[in-house]
Amino acid sequence: MPGLRASPPAFLLLVALLFPRGSPAAPGAGQGLEGGSRSAAAAARVALHYRNFQAGSLGGLRALGQVRKATLKNIPESGHKYYLQFSTEDYWSGEDAGNCLATVLYPKKKAPPVVSIKCSHTKDQKEIQEEDNRLYQRIRHQSKPITGSNIPDSYGNIEPALEPVWALAVAGSSSIMWEKSTETLGYFLAQVKSVRQWIRKDDFTEFDFTVLLHEIPTQEIVSCHMRLTWRPGHPLKVKHFCASESHAVEEGSGAESGSAAAPAAGKGAQF
Repeated sequence: MPGLRASPPAFLLLVALLFPRGSPAAPGAGQGLEGGSRSAAAAARVALHYRNFQAGSLGGLRALGQVRKATLKNIPESGHKYYLQFSTEDYWSGEDAGNCLATVLYPKKKAPPVVSIKCSHTKDQKEIQEEDNRLYQRIRHQSKPITGSNIPDSYGNIEPALEPVWALAVAGSSSIMWEKSTETLGYFLAQVKSVRQWIRKDDFTEFDFTVLLHEIPTQEIVSCHMRLTWRPGHPLKVKHFCASESHAVEEGSGAESGSAAAPAAGKGAQF
């Protein structure tokens, strides 16, 4: 795969893990797709939504570069499964961030896409950790709780002081966009309509967000409320509900658990 930074043995192992012998992605099986096809790009974005959320790293966020290879297979009784090879870009700089191999299964039943993804890295992991800590310290050292609205503004600008908040919104909303995506519907984060920070007694940061998601291809804007907690080196923890759905609690796979200290009492609307 062009541009892959991993050594050939590591790459071959990666291929073997995601494309084992006899799998539906074997040569001659499945339906080959053009790398530029909408369905292949949409599936790759779903895989990256999943990866960005699971990584829980603000400094390691990635955007989709180019889909280099895609195969579609109909799995009886399960659904459509995409086998993908694609490049990624660093979310902040736009520079090459490494390549990924992924599978995305859209279940026939109503359930989030099932994603498996492995990526190479061009950015040093220590550098990513340092960036996470830098953004974390910017949040922690504010003189008062962070609040904001309409991020970015109508001109596409984000105040430097709100860059960590925007990064948190990107990472957290990735869990919503992954869970809501289907083979025919995809999502982009359009704007943080509002954000409010809660002060905690532990080392975690906690925010309430209202985010606006751009639904493709309907062009509708979906409003979602999201409660997010984060600390470098720990999983993102997200709870959310969206206006287009019932207002029951919807928990991402990173929903809060006992591993994080309980939120302080007396805070706003509870989930």
